Amino acid sequence: MTHYSVEWIEAWCQENGWTELFIERRNNYWAFPPGGVIPEPIPSHVLKSIKAEKGLTFEERLWSVSAVIGTIVAVISTFVLRCPMPLVAAFAFNAVTVAQFELEDA
Repeated sequence: MTHYSVEWIEAWCQENGWTELFIERRNNYWAFPPGGVIPEPIPSHVLKSIKAEKGLTFEERLWSVSAVIGTIVAVISTFVLRCPMPLVAAFAFNAVTVAQFELEDA
């Protein structure tokens, strides 16, 4: 899951003089600092402050909404079918969804 929008990072880079942003792998952003000749990773405290300011990305919102809708459907299905399996499936899906929200510390 992508936790940061590229547009957010690009805007920060333009404001702070960093150039040539590129993504090494998911959620790992590098750019040339002001006056630098070697690219450096965008500092993690900067990424955390951007995340705190901007909130959830589109992908995170999509996963959150699908988890809520899936849970509602599972609860209704459990009562209608009188079977706990839809609720178990929703629990498993929600566990995977919540695990994807964890930020990796690089």
